[in-house]
Amino acid sequence: MPFYKQMGKIPAKRHTVFRQENGELFREQVMGTKGFSGIQSILYHHNSPTAMTEAELIGSCAIEYEEQQVLSPRHLYSHQYQEKSDAVMGREYLLGNEDVLIGVVNPSKDMDYFYRNGDGDEVLFVHYGSGKVETTFGTLPYKPGDYIVLPIGTIYRVVPNDEEQKFLVIETNSWITTPKRYRNAHGQLLEHSPFCERDFHGPEKLETHLEKGHFEVRTKSRGYMHSHQFDHHPLDVIGWDGYLFPYTFNVADFEPITGRVHMPPPIHQTFEANNFVICSFVPRMYDYHPEAIPAPYYHSNVDSDEVLYYVKGNFMSRKGVSEGSVTLHPSGIPHGPHPGKAEGSIGKKETLELAVMVDTFRPLKVVKKAHYYEQTAYKYSWIDKKD
Repeated sequence: MPFYKQMGKIPAKRHTVFRQENGELFREQVMGTKGFSGIQSILYHHNSPTAMTEAELIGSCAIEYEEQQVLSPRHLYSHQYQEKSDAVMGREYLLGNEDVLIGVVNPSKDMDYFYRNGDGDEVLFVHYGSGKVETTFGTLPYKPGDYIVLPIGTIYRVVPNDEEQKFLVIETNSWITTPKRYRNAHGQLLEHSPFCERDFHGPEKLETHLEKGHFEVRTKSRGYMHSHQFDHHPLDVIGWDGYLFPYTFNVADFEPITGRVHMPPPIHQTFEANNFVICSFVPRMYDYHPEAIPAPYYHSNVDSDEVLYYVKGNFMSRKGVSEGSVTLHPSGIPHGPHPGKAEGSIGKKETLELAVMVDTFRPLKVVKKAHYYEQTAYKYSWIDKKD
């Protein structure tokens, strides 16, 4: 995030002597993006973050996609994925391309290892459930509606509470940030932004672990999962400061932008990354022109694929979708409201829908295993059967 945060103990100046009580130096780690020209933070470890005792290749993370299918809308019912596991190894991927992977996971147990994505940032949207994420930067509590944003290289583990849990998972090979149009030249969020810095919450507590033993950090990088063993706890940071750190943003803090007539989807944008954006459809007042049609007009995805993950509520433009549905409307053909939805929206004052949208600027591919969750009749659901 483009604002400064500091936790724990740090020296007065960067790259200067900073000693532990036993006289040894704390191990300084600069963690940043875009070489040394992006945002960064500096962390101070009790142990060397490079002191692995064993390294092993676990295996490929390659995704098997379907062969080319007919161009059409797709509907995947993700609630049919019932497997429960930890928050990383239990992920079920549904869609992906060169820039992003989209899936779901049902975390039901603590991770007995730590994890870092070495290819890009991650976003975990908490559909339901609560718990905490332990990271090198400190501990983040989470609750329903939270976007958990984890920068590339962040070592973490998810510790869910004893309750039903489900996350939408968005993995990138780039960075996640707020939309540029909502920031000034210094990175501060502007007055017309649907959120401000007060809505973003970094780690609440920095817990420094000095335990010795056997600790595994699994690293996803270059299309493979790797295992690195350490004889010290990886969350051994005494302090850090900078602009790069994990954080949460709750969808309830997104302030919707409305107008007299129907507003286009960019008003819902929450995050941006390389070649895709993330949007939040939240409860909001409808358009207030006396003859407004609140339901969206038909539109062609000329340059992007549209994915919607339905969280709760009655989505204004769709029939046949429910909580946990994932719809894909590909570029090249138009999409829009189901029959009767435009007419039915006239005169309505508000919507209570909640959904997460991912728009990608390169075509998405459907994962082969996702066929188990597909509602194949969806492509024909725009036929008006009133006759």
